[in-house]
Formats: sequence, structure tokens, C-alpha cells
Amino acid sequence: MHGSFRLNTLEEKQKIEFYFNNEKLIGYDGEPIAASLLANGIKTIRNCTITGEGRGIFCGIGHCYECRAEVDGVPNVRTCLTPNREGARVLSPSSSQVREQSENES
Repeated sequence: MHGSFRLNTLEEKQKIEFYFNNEKLIGYDGEPIAASLLANGIKTIRNCTITGEGRGIFCGIGHCYECRAEVDGVPNVRTCLTPNREGARVLSPSSSQVREQSENES
């Protein structure tokens, strides 16, 4: 075998501060926002417009759209696909934003 396959050889990511619903949290630069939220104990990113049930990471690969949030003023961003960065502002979307996006996908 050539080279090292040890996990500790991975590049260490820079710790960053970001915000979820105006609460300051710590994450790592470049990791998916949804992963940063989950690492901070946040499982609910938005609420279903019909039932009010919490929604968060489900598929983790961008197909289900359950993890949508507003990121830096852009609505309906899939947080499982979006890299986190210093100072990112993530907000749970309003019901009207989620409903509008769902209707456009139909």
C-alpha cells in the first residue's frame, strides 16, 4: 500500500461562528449547514405548512427539500448541500416562503 489512509490525515477545518434564528453557533468552515445545525443539537430547521410538524435533515443529499431555510437572505436553500461559512445567517423560513416553493416544484 502506498500513502496513508488514516483518518487523522484529513485536513482540519477552521472553526467558525454562524447564526441560526439569530442564535450564535459554532461550526466548521465548508461543512454542510445542516450538519453544523445537527452538531449543535438543532434537529428542526422549519415546520411543515400543513401539519406544523418539525422538519430537518431527512435524505441529506438534496432530494427531499426538508432542510430548506433562508441563508444570507436567500429563501429555500437546501442546507444539506450548502457549505457553512463564517458569519452565515440561517433563518427558519416563513410558511409563505415554503408554500410558494412547494407550489413551484409541482
